[in-house]
Amino acid sequence: MLKGSCHCGGLSWTLEGDPGSATACNCTLCRRYGVLWAYDYEGERIRVAGPSASYQRADAPNPALEICFCPTCGCVQCWRGLHKDAQGRRRIAVNLRLAPPEAVAAIALDHFDGLETFDDLPRDGRCVRDIWF
Repeated sequence: MLKGSCHCGGLSWTLEGDPGSATACNCTLCRRYGVLWAYDYEGERIRVAGPSASYQRADAPNPALEICFCPTCGCVQCWRGLHKDAQGRRRIAVNLRLAPPEAVAAIALDHFDGLETFDDLPRDGRCVRDIWF
């Protein structure tokens, strides 16, 4: 099980099982936050805890997600989908940068072009340690 927490310890998350890969996105939010995402569904393999504040893009006519962060120290904990899928599940991604470095260093890294094409980019063989350390 992977675990992460904000700097002050007020927010935390857990992810059970293999996260698969981490995603680095270059959209206008993710590149500013410097986050690495691991995905699943809220209340399934991913659980979040603690009081959070949230942000939704003001320029999106129908926002699809919110960014949750610690109201005390400001660390980004996760993004959470605002709409449930047909099975009633809500997509969520936790910020792997809140986990201990040694716990996530070997996780494969994927890149997503959220700025221009909205395409997954070809995997280049790097892992989290290659961009983090």
